[in-house]
Amino acid sequence: MVFVAAAVERAMKIQQVIMRALSGAITWLQAADILGLDPRSVRRWRARFEAGGAVALYDRRCHRPSRRTAPAPEVQRILRLYRERFAGWTVRHFYRFARRDHGVKLSYSFVKLALQEAGLVRRGRARGRHRRRREPRPCFGELVYLDGSRHAWLRLRPGEEHTLIAVIDDATKHLLYAQLWPGETTAAVMTALRTVFAVHGLPGALYTDRAGWAFHTPVAGGRVDRTHLTQVGRALARLGIEHIPSYSPQGRGRGERLNRTLQGRLINELHLAGIDAVAAANAYLHDRFLPDYNEEFTHPPADPTAAFVPLHGVDLDSILCHEEERTVGQDNVVTLEQIPLQLAKQPGRRTCAGLRVTVRRNLSGQHSVWQGTRCLGRYDAAGHALALSAASRPSPPTHARAHVPQDRRSRPRRHPALPPAPPKTPVRRGPRLPVGPSA
Repeated sequence: MVFVAAAVERAMKIQQVIMRALSGAITWLQAADILGLDPRSVRRWRARFEAGGAVALYDRRCHRPSRRTAPAPEVQRILRLYRERFAGWTVRHFYRFARRDHGVKLSYSFVKLALQEAGLVRRGRARGRHRRRREPRPCFGELVYLDGSRHAWLRLRPGEEHTLIAVIDDATKHLLYAQLWPGETTAAVMTALRTVFAVHGLPGALYTDRAGWAFHTPVAGGRVDRTHLTQVGRALARLGIEHIPSYSPQGRGRGERLNRTLQGRLINELHLAGIDAVAAANAYLHDRFLPDYNEEFTHPPADPTAAFVPLHGVDLDSILCHEEERTVGQDNVVTLEQIPLQLAKQPGRRTCAGLRVTVRRNLSGQHSVWQGTRCLGRYDAAGHALALSAASRPSPPTHARAHVPQDRRSRPRRHPALPPAPPKTPVRRGPRLPVGPSA
């Protein structure tokens, strides 16, 4: 019978201590202290030694397989599966797919240890100094994060980078939105916000970095200018949403950890599914990735009361848009980013020249010109006029012929109003006195 070196060394030590105790060199209590055992255990080892000799001191479990030993073929299958199909995945991400799609029943700790022992996954580095994490907001929708991550998300399209815009709730870690865009532009951010607002409502606050679309920063690395709002800042102010800037990577730590998790999971899943197009990747994100992510990472909030405010009929298209103030030219044309918008003849006005108007371009690219709440015209992305709807068409003037052009000579002349007549002096009534010399 062959024993391992550790078992042989332990048996020799027990035998030596028992022989010294039997010879009277030490007491049995001292022997128990040397072996680190209870005196009752030492008495059992003595009885075993006297009955079977030195061989009886060997650990009899060394040649008895444990009932909890993992089957070797199953361990080899897991290692081969990771090596051939999931190389580069994190252990937790791989373990989720292995249990769901490949019937792995072993524990997460065993799978992680097996991958580390096989050299397929490196061991994590030691943690740094202790830091205290900020407590999350208690209510769902009280604070949401928005961030964009520029990365090569499609492994089957090497050399191409896209921006993943993600929105996550602070209280529950619920991933509210995630889509791939060509860049982190104002239109992309407003589209993400509109999707979140339409589904969940208006949050209490939005936490972002100090990108150009978010804030105007006069000095690089300095404080933001709260008086000079961007298009996104204007829209958030009109909706009553607090916009919080981040001044350090540690301040947006939850957003940075989200991007790291997405880069470690989404790239591998898109490659596993054979996706090489942005449209297909966005469909996978919406239909498959977001539900799986939220099922695994979302947790209930500390306060069950939701902080999202319902829209109650708020027109998001007129707020989440590009908006500029313009003055109508003498030819009744306003221009927004080199796109001319020709105003039609407006009822009740001879011309719109010199009128101060608001020009809006919504997320679909359509333009509209407004004077207060009155829509003066709608246009497509190229600037061609569109028919006004009945709701936005201006109401006719009260005077039936005020909108009909008339000849200046045929118009009735307006006479100035006469001044009011002075009040009459009251006449004194009574007997008339004689006038002239008396007789």
